[in-house]
Amino acid sequence: MRFLKALYRHLKNWCEILRRFIFSFFVSNSIIRLENLALQSQLMEQIEKQRKYKLPKKQQNTVFKQLWVILSKVLPNWKELLFKVQPETVIRWHRTAFKIYWKKKSKKMGRPTLKKETIDLILKIHEENQHLSPEKIRESLLLKGVTNPPAPNTIAKYIRQHSNPPKLPTTKQKQSWRTFLKIHADVTWATDFFTIPTFTMKILHVLVIIHHKSRKIVYFNVTTNPNAEWVVQQFRNATPYGKVPKYLIHDNDPLFTSKKFQRFLKSSSIESKRTAYKSPWQNAYAERVIGTIKRECTDHLIPINRKHIHNHLSGYIHDYYNTHRPHQGLDGQTPIPTPTHLPVKVEEVKLKPTPVMNGIYHTYERVA
Repeated sequence: MRFLKALYRHLKNWCEILRRFIFSFFVSNSIIRLENLALQSQLMEQIEKQRKYKLPKKQQNTVFKQLWVILSKVLPNWKELLFKVQPETVIRWHRTAFKIYWKKKSKKMGRPTLKKETIDLILKIHEENQHLSPEKIRESLLLKGVTNPPAPNTIAKYIRQHSNPPKLPTTKQKQSWRTFLKIHADVTWATDFFTIPTFTMKILHVLVIIHHKSRKIVYFNVTTNPNAEWVVQQFRNATPYGKVPKYLIHDNDPLFTSKKFQRFLKSSSIESKRTAYKSPWQNAYAERVIGTIKRECTDHLIPINRKHIHNHLSGYIHDYYNTHRPHQGLDGQTPIPTPTHLPVKVEEVKLKPTPVMNGIYHTYERVA
C-alpha cells in the first residue's frame, strides 16, 4: 500500500510538470516571464524564511531530482536557475541514476534454475548415497543415459554437505553419526535409565535395552538403588550364550562410564559408543522408546512398589510392544514379526480381542 501511494504521488507530480510544459506553448513569452518572476519571488521568500528560523531542509523527492537531471542536459544556463541545491548535487544525482541503470542492465543471470523433478532426483540420489561427491552424482546420471545432467557446481548448490570441493584421497573422511547408526543398526543396542515415583514417594529406576534395527526391547528391569554391579548383572542376563551386540550406545551416566561396566563390555567384545554431553538426540532410539513407555504405560498408573511396576512393564513389553504394536520406522510392522494372513475385506474380517494391562490395550487375533 505504501508503494502504491508513493507511485501515485510520483505520477501526479510528473503530470503536473507535463501540464505546465504543454501550457507554455499556448501562452505568450511575457506571461511566462511574469509567471517565472512570481514563482521565483515565492521561492526566495521561502529560502529566507528557512534561513531565519533555521528550519530543517526537506529531502527532495524523486521527481524533482529527475526533472533537474533532464534540465541540466537541455538548458544551457541551468546552473544560474538553481536556488535550493548546488550544481554538484545535480551532477551527483545524474551519476547515481547512471550507476543504478547500468547495474540493473548488467545484472548477471547465472545458470538457469533446475526443474523441481531434477532437484528431487539429485536429493534422492544424495540421500541414498551420502558419500558421493557432486562429480560422482553427475557421472552416475551419465551412466544411466541422461543427456543433460547438471554441472557438479550446480549439484553442489543443492547439496550442502558437498558444497566444498571433494577431499583428496589421502584425507580421511569422517563418518557422520547418522550414517554410522544406519549402517550398523543390526548389530547395535542402546540403553538408558528412566525414573518412576511410587505411591510412597520413592524413586524407582528402570533400565531399558533396545535393539536398533528391530526396535525390540531386548531387556528391562527395575530397581530402587542401581549401581555398577547391578548394571553389569543385568547385561549378563540380557546376553546369554554369547548373544552380544557389536556396539552399545549409552550416555554419560556414571553407571555406564564406570570402570566395572566398561571392563565388562571389553571382556564381552562389545564396543562402547558414548554420546556427547547434553546430546540426547545421539541416543534417539532409547530416548524415543522411553517416551513411548511413559506415554502408553507408566503415565496411566501409580506404582505401589517395584514388583507392581515390573509386572505392568512386563505385560506391556512382552504382550503388546514387542509383539503387537506397529512401528512407523518398521513400515507398520512389529519388532517381533507377526504371522502373515491372507487378504480379506474389512467388512468380512473378524477379530478376537485380548486385554493387555487390565484392559488399557488389546491385542487382536483373526478368527475364521
